[in-house]
Amino acid sequence: MNTILEETKFIMNKYHIKANKSLGQNFLISEEVVQTIVESSEIKKEDLIIEIGPGLGTLTQFLLQEAGKVICIELDSKMNDILKDRFLLYKNFELMNQDVLKVDLKKLIAEEKEKNPAIKNIKIVANLPYYITTPIIMKLLEEELPLESITVMIQKEVADRLIAIPGEKETGAITYSVYYYAQSQDILEVPNHSFIPEPEVTSKVIKLNIRKTPIVEIEKKDKMFQIIKCAFMQRRKTLLNALVNTKIFENKEKGMQILEKLNIGLNVRPENLTLEDYAKISNFF
Repeated sequence: MNTILEETKFIMNKYHIKANKSLGQNFLISEEVVQTIVESSEIKKEDLIIEIGPGLGTLTQFLLQEAGKVICIELDSKMNDILKDRFLLYKNFELMNQDVLKVDLKKLIAEEKEKNPAIKNIKIVANLPYYITTPIIMKLLEEELPLESITVMIQKEVADRLIAIPGEKETGAITYSVYYYAQSQDILEVPNHSFIPEPEVTSKVIKLNIRKTPIVEIEKKDKMFQIIKCAFMQRRKTLLNALVNTKIFENKEKGMQILEKLNIGLNVRPENLTLEDYAKISNFF
């Protein structure tokens, strides 16, 4: 018997709940997937887990058994009522009815560590709402929070782009950002029948292990990411033309001179460069 499936149906009936499509809700019902997420997160009693979008609390239940503290951030007030009831007796459970994109996570983590000196590691674990996956991931990385890892289930197509090595087929602008901040792992592909209601897409669990030191030497990382963003705005063009058109290079002649000095081909496309290549261009300025 699938206990998670039966629990999910019971809770949905008890609280008269349906998945909110506008919030990208699909309820996970696979015991195998839940166990894999928890195991790959390598949770210990000295860990603070921040779970984003816990929904009915399917994953939360298992996180609470392993972690020192679990803080759930849930936007849907209906889900918050369920979570309060379900985990009322758990002393290591805390709930925030907020939009994670508006939460000062750095402040939240600092305050929690001050209250609880036993907390050694901060980890993000979540089944993320697919419609705002990228903004959430970028917030977690760009704010340079004191995280050890981020283990999330997201849409497979997005996951493949996030965890690609720069220069691979799936490379996008975000690939370079993730690669700069973290070392990624491909954990598990998740079929759509692992949820109710079934989403139209396949999902994937990935883990981002946050780097302790930068992977490239860069003088101004904001400049580097600006160059990458501009390059991928016109990814069908050559890097040279894309950076001329977006005014990174003053003109084509100047751009050719810079690329030749850096030993970067004049006909190379944005997705074919390594992170080190973009760092060289940025450092040139």
